[in-house]
Amino acid sequence: MTSKSTTTNEYENYYVPAQSHWPIVGAIALFLIAVGAGNYVANIDTDEGIGGWVLIAGIVMIIWMVVGWFGNVIDESMEGRYSKQMDASFRQGMSWFIFSEVMFFAAFFGALLYARVFSVPWLGGDGNNLETFQVLWPEFQAAWPLTKTPDGTTTEAMGWGGLPLYNTIILLASSVTAHFAHVALEQNNRGALKAWLGLTILLGLGFLVLQVEEYIHAYSAMGLTLASGIYGNTFYMLTGFHGMHVTLGTIMLIVMFFRVLKGHFSPDNHFAFQAASWYWHFVDVVWVLLFFFVYVL
Repeated sequence: MTSKSTTTNEYENYYVPAQSHWPIVGAIALFLIAVGAGNYVANIDTDEGIGGWVLIAGIVMIIWMVVGWFGNVIDESMEGRYSKQMDASFRQGMSWFIFSEVMFFAAFFGALLYARVFSVPWLGGDGNNLETFQVLWPEFQAAWPLTKTPDGTTTEAMGWGGLPLYNTIILLASSVTAHFAHVALEQNNRGALKAWLGLTILLGLGFLVLQVEEYIHAYSAMGLTLASGIYGNTFYMLTGFHGMHVTLGTIMLIVMFFRVLKGHFSPDNHFAFQAASWYWHFVDVVWVLLFFFVYVL
């Protein structure tokens, strides 16, 4: 008679946190940001309305929500409440978040390419189309970038050399340093981890400083503003939103840096750091595409 051996697999409990007020705080903050931004843009030339203050209130609330909520998550993680199942959930969540960001930028790149490839040639009479511009805009020239608006306002296109090129080199270098920081963490080399991560943060801050300088130059010396037609709109929408993502990514890396200083993370348990690294590499890839499609081509 053969005896049957039984194998007992330990079941990992999926941690379910207690009820939290942070989701409702975040919902209110996003509502204030949407209403405030819309009101501010609608009255940007009239100096009327309270959109700017509402927008600031929403931003302050969202910062409060992020700090508090993520603080709770960090505490729960350090207390050992998370299992491998929770870790898988975090990975799926971050993957879907980055995918949503890909779709976000795809919409703006799509608008840029549609204007350049279809709208501008069509208005110029391409494809046996009636030359609509002769009625709507007699001085229209079907060439990109459109540096002149129908009211006669003339601007200058931003070239790829100078600050844009420097920022490209900076972001590409920061992607390399972020990778080295991740490798150092996997090797449990805390000294190298701090050095590479700190350098990555400095490069991110340097990018933001140069982008502000680029915007100042564009507004003051080139006359390139949001009112500069479709070229100005797409230029600032793409570079501006990317700058916001670089800011977010830099903040994430700074948080990771302080957590490293506190002794957080190990070679086997460091998904928060890995998620920040994923996001930073995503931001770098978006900039490379943006550099070619907005500045070079």
